[in-house]
Amino acid sequence: FINSLATYDYKPCEQMGPMEGEYNYDAVMDVQWPFGYGLSYTSYEYSNFKVNRTTFNADDELIFEVDVKNVGERAGKETVLLYSSDLAASVSPDVIRLRNFEKVELQSGETKKVVMKLKGSDLAFVGQDRKWRLEQGRFRMKCGSEILYIDCEKDKIWDTPNID
Repeated sequence: FINSLATYDYKPCEQMGPMEGEYNYDAVMDVQWPFGYGLSYTSYEYSNFKVNRTTFNADDELIFEVDVKNVGERAGKETVLLYSSDLAASVSPDVIRLRNFEKVELQSGETKKVVMKLKGSDLAFVGQDRKWRLEQGRFRMKCGSEILYIDCEKDKIWDTPNID
């Protein structure tokens, strides 16, 4: 997944400059673990990622489901993260954004179905006119290693300005 090591919602046109190190002031410091990596004593597998509708509008409810299996030898807790990427927007969209999450506890070998809900309007962004907008186009949704695509059918602009 391109830019999966993003540590914040930066735009693809932005660059991350070098960070000052203790001894080497020209050193580039990489993150040790990306956001959402999760350190654990066990391992998990994701499968059967699906959504109740592949096309939507602002007022629609999107219900995402994914099966999470503990494939390790110990019981553990996993935070299941749902990310979105807007593949076409009138302004440069965030590379990836966390949209929802659920925590699930699994015994060794156990599988649970995790359900997360979003409104279509949750995928809106603030445009150059400082108004919330949802634009027609494709979104890539990611949960664990699973990816699916959904399409917004109709533009919507809210008259509510963004908070200063």
